Amino acid sequence: MTMLSYASLDWKLIGAALLLSLIGVVLIMSAQHYADTTYQQQYYQRQLIWLVIALAVFVTVVHLPLRLFDFITPLFYAVSMLLLILVLFIGTPRMGAMRWFSFGPVNFAPSDLAKVALIFILARFFAYTKLSVISTRRLAASALLTVIPLGLILKQPDLGTSLVFIVILFAMWFWSGLSPAYMILIISPLLSLVAASHWLVWSIYITALVIFLLLFKPGFLFGFFTVVANLAFGIITPFMWGRLADYQKLRILTFLDPGMDPRGAGYQIIQSKIAIGSGGILGKGLFNGSQTRLDFLPEPHTDFIFSVLGEEFGLLGALVVLFLFGFIFCRAIRIAVRCRSKFASLLVGGAASIFLFQFFVNIGMTLGFMPVTGLPLPFVSYGGTSLVLSWSLIGLIVSTDYRWQEY
Repeated sequence: MTMLSYASLDWKLIGAALLLSLIGVVLIMSAQHYADTTYQQQYYQRQLIWLVIALAVFVTVVHLPLRLFDFITPLFYAVSMLLLILVLFIGTPRMGAMRWFSFGPVNFAPSDLAKVALIFILARFFAYTKLSVISTRRLAASALLTVIPLGLILKQPDLGTSLVFIVILFAMWFWSGLSPAYMILIISPLLSLVAASHWLVWSIYITALVIFLLLFKPGFLFGFFTVVANLAFGIITPFMWGRLADYQKLRILTFLDPGMDPRGAGYQIIQSKIAIGSGGILGKGLFNGSQTRLDFLPEPHTDFIFSVLGEEFGLLGALVVLFLFGFIFCRAIRIAVRCRSKFASLLVGGAASIFLFQFFVNIGMTLGFMPVTGLPLPFVSYGGTSLVLSWSLIGLIVSTDYRWQEY
């Protein structure tokens, strides 16, 4: 390990992440304070232990040179894919999913490791490829690197986590120089899938797409395949809906209208909104959240930890957490912009995209703006693997900032 000048590290960024982690411990303690078993009541103690482990990982990452990360990236990616395959066969089943390895009381989700591995492999590919930014081979190769872990995670199944991999790909496409217009065209088939729910909306959408292509002029082949893909996705919409599992259909429908099943699939969102809304400006105080205390709020220590924050610490507490996340994201973007190494810059951009997406989805979920996906709130939600992942990414960002002049 190289000698560091600790005074030169970004302590404001480290402090913001540490404060979020400690807020998470307090919220977990409050969320499980009235739980039925002592084991559940002690979740916050295990989170503290995981925080110590996460900080040790952070320190290790900060000490390692960026060139080492560059060198081990192919092996890191391969090992991550192997773990995703193994978990499907020897993982511990929970709630119908094979997502975790269990080592006694410790659970490990290889999908979190795969997120970091994908950032590394895409950063390395984009940093060294000689292909044009809009090259079909470049787009296809990077998409293939993403589809492999994405497909394995869908097999678990874990739809929420799989979405993170798509966001990482698009974020790194953008950070590597791809025009947003091209990315809009790439995702346009998914927009067609949604628009095809009504023939009039779909007709207007296809017309607008054709006009956009005529104005943007991406090239004949790209434009041709874009139109074909949009038509195909629109036509198969009824068939894809029919192939969704009942619980997946119910999640989508209750996201659009939670009131249609207030005691079933819509229960989580309704109770979350009640909890956040009842907190007011200053909240009800620690351990005094009625929705949490009376067990109306589902999964208050993981998926709906922000609801506990809103109920017990009110708008003021929520704004503090929003500010800390905003500070981390803005700091990361500033660091990515000034890096001389393209590989390092892409690493930070990918890390920032994970934080932003999971933050946006988790909080949007608790407010009813996003469907329930099970994505944790970084640093705050209960979960050892998630906490270690978050601090690993902070370690990458801080390390890159410290070595920003390196090529």
